[in-house]
Amino acid sequence: MKIIILKDNIKKGLEIIEKITGKNLTLPVLNNVLISTEKNLLRLSGTDLEIGVKYWTLCKTEKEGEIIIPAKFASNFINSLPQEKIYLEVKNKILHIECKNYKAKIKTESTQDFPIIPKIETEDFISVNNYPFCQGLEQVVEFTTPNQARLELSGVYFNFQKNKLKLVATDSFRLAEKTLYFEKELDKEYSFIIPQRTVQMIINIFSEKEGKIRIYPSSNQVQFETFFPEISHPEVQVISRLIEGEYPNYQEIIPENYETQVLLSKDKFLNQIKTASLFSEKSNEVKIKVVPKEQKIEIFSQSPELGENYSDLEGKITGKEVSVSFNWKYLLEGLSRLKSSEIIIGLNGEEGPVVLKPKGDDTYFYIVMPIKGN
Repeated sequence: MKIIILKDNIKKGLEIIEKITGKNLTLPVLNNVLISTEKNLLRLSGTDLEIGVKYWTLCKTEKEGEIIIPAKFASNFINSLPQEKIYLEVKNKILHIECKNYKAKIKTESTQDFPIIPKIETEDFISVNNYPFCQGLEQVVEFTTPNQARLELSGVYFNFQKNKLKLVATDSFRLAEKTLYFEKELDKEYSFIIPQRTVQMIINIFSEKEGKIRIYPSSNQVQFETFFPEISHPEVQVISRLIEGEYPNYQEIIPENYETQVLLSKDKFLNQIKTASLFSEKSNEVKIKVVPKEQKIEIFSQSPELGENYSDLEGKITGKEVSVSFNWKYLLEGLSRLKSSEIIIGLNGEEGPVVLKPKGDDTYFYIVMPIKGN
């Protein structure tokens, strides 16, 4: 192999591959990056056996070939080089690297033991706008939970309907749903569950890219793919296993109506919950009382060791007076995902699920269960 490449081109790819490689003691080959040529493209590949990533970048190929070298080491070394052309050449299983005032020799390993990253055979794909897609994933991904007894809660549920995609995540204590609408109706409907780590990888890799992302679903895997803007060739592919199992019928817990509804400032409410959390200690409990007669909510927390805290906040309130206790962490994490200055809170008694929504946006909601018996 012999190529010439710009530093930034290979640097971006190595940074992406490095994200899924690590200190794998049982299979050290997984700590490597597979570097190979395809005409005037350089392909970087990495896998942890659950997620596979391929990244292509432009280069000048003088001699084709492929090698594997440690991914983290390669990323750190390339990152240390100046912003110049890099010359890569393999001689007798040694990778020679030259860049302005630098020369290095890196031992390569046999590519025979490197795992084959599977291909998705289907030609059916769904095309979505990349930026809102990644933004939607960010609004739900943190609400999954590692759960060996219920694996379906370990991932994000993708539900493709005729004209929309619903992204859902829950850990049974809280739930978030984001709806994205398509410009063109789909011919087929799909649903599957993707591991949380894959979703986080998708956000990290694609969130800053413009244009479209293609999604190729299959029976036990899914592939996400973007293309070069100037040529008809994939630029990045992420292939992941799917989580087996039925996703819970979460629609059953979504209230159709509210006994009490509150409209208030998100930032003011968020700040008061943060202050109250300082007094909650190990219980993480914060009590909220909604007082329609006075058009305000009262926030209270206490600690036997520290003392107690009280604050109140004006809002537009309809319905019954109610007192509810929350885990403040769950409340804050939900509030931080609401992208509006004002929010709507829907309540049904002391123990019913509580719904938080951004004002004027019906595409997102967050449900949190109260702490019972208080």
